Amino acid sequence: MKHKGSYFFIALALGCVSAAQAQDAPASAGSTSSDSSSVSSYDGRWYIAPTVGGYFNDKDRNTNSQQFYYGLGIGKFFSPNMSIDAFIDRTKRERDAGAAAGGGQGNQSWANNNIGVTGRYYFRDWNAWRPYFLGGVMGSQHHASGSSGWSPAAEVGGGISKTVSDSSDIRLEAGYRYDWDDSTQRSQSGYGDWFLGFSVVSRFGTPAAAPAAPATAPAAPAPADCSTMDSDHDGVNDCEDKCPNTPAGTIVGPDGCPQKVVIDLRGVNFKFDRPRKGETDISKSLAVPTADSLSVLSQAVDTLQRYPQVHVTVAGYTDSKGTEAYNQKLSERRAAIVYNYLTSHGIDASRLEGPIGHGENDPIGDNATDAGRAQNRRTELQVQQ
Repeated sequence: MKHKGSYFFIALALGCVSAAQAQDAPASAGSTSSDSSSVSSYDGRWYIAPTVGGYFNDKDRNTNSQQFYYGLGIGKFFSPNMSIDAFIDRTKRERDAGAAAGGGQGNQSWANNNIGVTGRYYFRDWNAWRPYFLGGVMGSQHHASGSSGWSPAAEVGGGISKTVSDSSDIRLEAGYRYDWDDSTQRSQSGYGDWFLGFSVVSRFGTPAAAPAAPATAPAAPAPADCSTMDSDHDGVNDCEDKCPNTPAGTIVGPDGCPQKVVIDLRGVNFKFDRPRKGETDISKSLAVPTADSLSVLSQAVDTLQRYPQVHVTVAGYTDSKGTEAYNQKLSERRAAIVYNYLTSHGIDASRLEGPIGHGENDPIGDNATDAGRAQNRRTELQVQQ
C-alpha cells in the first residue's frame, strides 16, 4: 500500500510541475495567455492526467463493495470537442471471508492492472464547465490466488471538466466498467463495476502564439501636381481635400472634412484574459509583437500632444469568450491600463474621459474566428467633438 500511494503522488507532482512551467512560459516568451483559446478553438498540447477514485464493485466478485484505485493518463485534444487518453490504472480488492469463516474481510487480495484508451466528447465553450461523455476499451490483468491472466474490458460514462488556468483542467467523472474475466472465479464469466474518478489535467509546452495582424495595404499615390500641397495644414493634400481652409487644429477625416474619429489604435490588441487584476505593466498584457503595439501607443500620445484641444474617451472591449460580467470587468481593466499609460506619458487626465468598459459589445471582428476575436480584444480612444 505504501508503494501504491508513492506512485500516485509522484505522478501528481509531475503534473503540477508541468502545469507551473507551461503557465510561466508565456510570460517569458511574450506569447498569448489563455489557455490557448485566445488563438484557437481548443488547446492541442499533450497533457498528463493523474487520477484517483473509487470502485463500487460487482457483488459477484465476493470482495468489499467499495475500493480505491489510482492511475495516470496521457492524451490530447484532437478537436474542440474530442480528446483521447491512453491510461493505466490499478486497484487491489480485498476478498470477503465468506459466511463459513464468520464473514468480514479475508486475508486474500485480488489485484487488477488496466491498460487502455478512452475517448471523451465535450459540450459547450472551452472556458465553461463542460459536460462530456466517455467510452473506452482496455486490457485487464488479474492477479488472484491460484490464477493470473488478461481479459478484455470496456467502459462508458460521463463527467464534467473545467479549465482552471492556461495549462490545467480538472475532471470529475463516473461510469460503468465491464471486465470479461472468466478465470479468477470459474463460476463467473465477467464483472460490472461502477467507478468514480477525479483527475488533474496538466498540459505541456507553450500555448500557440496569436496570428499576426494583417498588413495594411499601402495607399495609392496622389496625383503629382498637388500631392505635396496642403494649403490649410490639416494633413490632407490638396488633391484629396474636399473641405479646404479648415481652422487650424481641426481633426479631419481622409477627405479633409471635420469628422468625429477614433484615434487609431489598431495593432494595440491584448492577450487573452489580460491584463490581470492589479497588473500595471502594459507591455506584459499586449499581444505580440509588443514593440509594434507600444509604437502605436506612442504615436497616439504624439497626436494628443500636437492637438492639445482634443479630448478623448478611453474605452475598452473584449471578445465573446467568458461570461458577460467577467468580460465587463476585463474591458474596464484594459481601458484603465491604457488610460494610465497616457497620463504617465504626459497627457493631462482632464483631457481623458473614463476609463470605461463596454465588455463584449460593439465587436469589430467576427467572434467566430481567431483573427476576429484578436481584433475585438482592444481599447479605443474616441475623440470628442
